[in-house]
Amino acid sequence: MGVEKDVAIKATHVSKDFKLYYDKAHTLKEKLLFFSKKNKNKNDILHVLKDINLEIKKGESVALIGTNGSGKSTLLKLMTRIIYPNKGRITTNGKLTSLLELGAGFHEDFTGRENIYFNASIFGLTRQEIDEKIDEIIEFSELKDFIDNPVRTYSSGMYMRLAFSVAINVQAEILLIDEILAVGDKHFQDKCFAKLMELKKAGKTIVIVTHDTDKVKKFCDRAVWLYNGEIRMDGETNKVLQEYIKVCG
Repeated sequence: MGVEKDVAIKATHVSKDFKLYYDKAHTLKEKLLFFSKKNKNKNDILHVLKDINLEIKKGESVALIGTNGSGKSTLLKLMTRIIYPNKGRITTNGKLTSLLELGAGFHEDFTGRENIYFNASIFGLTRQEIDEKIDEIIEFSELKDFIDNPVRTYSSGMYMRLAFSVAINVQAEILLIDEILAVGDKHFQDKCFAKLMELKKAGKTIVIVTHDTDKVKKFCDRAVWLYNGEIRMDGETNKVLQEYIKVCG
């Protein structure tokens, strides 16, 4: 079953649980002290998302907001199919790229240039397409002097520059971004958001997880507030942010 033509992402009755694991007792004293607690909690389940229903239209720029542990990043990972729901389903309509974890998909012993080819191929680009785009990717990253060094020598800001530069050049219709844009200097952060604004104007669908309410106000048409694994409010950005700030400060 697919989604409507004007819908980019649809979550239907999505729930996600994680089993909780506890450190194993090694000494007799530890076993005696933690025996009852371990038996009490051994089957503990963390309900991260609970019956989420969400529809994101093509061309929308949507912020997922909420306090730490509310389920924002988990929902984003479900959209990318890095993980899968325990219940319900998520469907997407269009080529998708994501920036969820800093340097995810990079091989530390490869150079920046080699990682561009490796990472872009994961996103579905052919060797010829990467050849045509590599100069543009390197130029945007501002890493020309370091591009042939192993990425293990890169700072976290340099990782972000390279990852973002690859992700925005794969011609995806849906772009998912987690907090990694908070990494790096203000100059490059501003450059990234200017590029995202350009992609927004071009009609791309963008879903972003961030705690930066100022960026949300400037960039997103809509905000979805997740609270304790559930959607507490979904609507026009400023209205949702006003309620969110009242409750969470």
